[in-house]
Amino acid sequence: MIKIKGFIRNWLLKLFGILLVGLAIAGIFIPLLPTTPFLLLAAACFMKSSKRLYNWLVSHKWFGSYIRNYRMHKAIPKRTKTATLIFLWGTIGYTSFAVINTWSVRLILLIVAIGVTVHILRIKTLNKEIISMSSRNKEDKI
Repeated sequence: MIKIKGFIRNWLLKLFGILLVGLAIAGIFIPLLPTTPFLLLAAACFMKSSKRLYNWLVSHKWFGSYIRNYRMHKAIPKRTKTATLIFLWGTIGYTSFAVINTWSVRLILLIVAIGVTVHILRIKTLNKEIISMSSRNKEDKI
């Protein structure tokens, strides 16, 4: 019975992790979906269910850097912040003025965009200083 529960748990974690990777991919193109948190959650699911999927995600050409930078430095690169904010405001601006005719919905979109912008700007920006401090801390621990 315990093996069956473990099998089902692993299967569900893998399935949920794959769903989260899909949402992260959608988040690249839809600014209101956050890419990094979905990738971090997917990595956590894979860490507990599949070493192979975890290693694939962490070493992935595009996704691996999101996870490694956030886990190691609690920061994201300036380029990622800039692209996120450009896509966010471009999508919100287009939707608000070309698609939506209701002022209340426009106001809600504006509030969401401001909230996401504040959140993105509050995350540390990954730079050479943060990377060098991190590598010095690792050397001190050795």
